[in-house]
Formats: sequence, C-alpha cells, structure tokens
Amino acid sequence: MAWQFPIKDKIVTVTGGGSGIGLSYALLARKHGAKAVMIADLALTDEAQRAVDEDKNITFLRCDVTKWSDLQNLIDPYSNFWEDPEPIESNGYKHVAINVEHPIKLTRLAIRALLGKDKQGVVVIVASIAGYSKQYPAPIYSATKHAVVGFTRSLGDAQQLQGVKVVAVCPGIVTTPIWTTGTPGSGKRFGINDDVAITAETTAEAIHEAIESADYPGGTILEVSRDGTRVIPEWFIQPPGMVDGKMQKGTDVPPEMIAKALKPILDRTAAERGQLI
Repeated sequence: MAWQFPIKDKIVTVTGGGSGIGLSYALLARKHGAKAVMIADLALTDEAQRAVDEDKNITFLRCDVTKWSDLQNLIDPYSNFWEDPEPIESNGYKHVAINVEHPIKLTRLAIRALLGKDKQGVVVIVASIAGYSKQYPAPIYSATKHAVVGFTRSLGDAQQLQGVKVVAVCPGIVTTPIWTTGTPGSGKRFGINDDVAITAETTAEAIHEAIESADYPGGTILEVSRDGTRVIPEWFIQPPGMVDGKMQKGTDVPPEMIAKALKPILDRTAAERGQLI
C-alpha cells in the first residue's frame, strides 16, 4: 500500500528536538508547512529557544523520554484516547530506555492516538548506521540501534493494517552536540570533522523525504551518509559507500579516529587487569 504523507497542516512531535538532528527537522517541518511542531527535550539550545520565541507554532515541552508519563504528556495535548494499560511509572536502564524503550513506547502511544482519531500518520525513528554494523568502542549504543532497526522492520505491516507508517532513518556521524559540545572533549577525542561527518540539516532532509515520499513504505530503513541516501535491504547489504569492494572516500572511518576511540578503553581495561583477587 503506497501512499504519500505531506506534512503540510499536520502536527509534528520531535523528541530530542532541543538540538542537533531533532531541531533541524523541527525547523524543516515548519518550513514545509507543518501546522504545529512540539519540541520535546530536557532543555533547549540557544538556537532552539530562538525558534520557540519567534514562532508561536513551535512549542517546547520538557520531556524525559525515559519516563512514560512524560511521553504520554506529548500525546495528551492533541489526542484524547483510551488509558494506557501499562504501568506509567515503569522506568529502566537509562541508555536503553532513551534509545530503545522511548521510541518503542512513543510509537505505541502514537498508533493508539491515531487509531483513536481514525487518522493516518507517520513515525520516524532516528536510528544509525550502527544499527547494522559493529561498534566495539560503543557496544551498548550499537545494540540499541540494532534494536530499533529490527523494531522498525517488524512494524512494516502497520501501514497497511493500522494506517501508520513506521520508518527509520540511519545517519552516519553527524555534527551534533553529542559529538562536539555535548560530551566534553568528544570532538577532539574522536577526531570529528567535516571530512567524515554529515550535517544535522542533511539528516533532517532525509527524515522529511522518508515521511512524505511513497517511495519509502512502512518498515523502510533509510541510510543517509556523505555518499547520499539508500534503502537498506533486509538481507545481504554492503557496508556504507562500498563500491567494487572498496569504501568510498568520506564513508569509512579513518584509522586515527578508531585509534582515538579505542585508547581510553584500552587504558581502562589495562588498569583493571589482574585487580581481582
């Protein structure tokens, strides 16, 4: 069932919209005519605050995505539907809760809300190329992204059965605060620069395309890298940017960047060796 979903005059909610990719997409959504955009995050960057101050149709709601009650609050202002049967106080392991439980729970809340209003909708989950690659320096992060890639694929039939398209966008390294100012020293530590990273705006454009285009049905995993975009098939994929068995410039991770990422891990584990009695 192929259908387009223009966001003009639609309501858009962006978790993690206070900076980076989320903020870029929030601004892009308004540019493309979204009726209202709700930024849900713990805090706003200066740029996000200016957007809220200057556009009455962009609002901010403080949201801890690990708390189900906060996720419910994102739905309540615009939808009135049956009570969520799961315990609303349930919380869990923070890293997994943010990257896995939050998008899974919010997707379920969104489906319920849309069914309650008898409307169609689109849920875009921001995953990562780490969702189908190994990441020794960040195995938990990689595991969480694998989880949401699998979750998205599994919900492909929701477009036909419930009228809700669920897709995932998988960027590579993006110049967002998590790589620069968000984690002290991370930009220097990992050697992030414009030669290896894409912008949040580029990722936001991919999100917009995934929402509106009928070319990306439910269950689509859409990769965005310096090499452009591609749909990741369910089986037998090549690494990002692979051409004739070689990685294209700008799509692989430089050895010096890998070395910088590994050093603190190796230092820590070396210090732990032989310490147990």
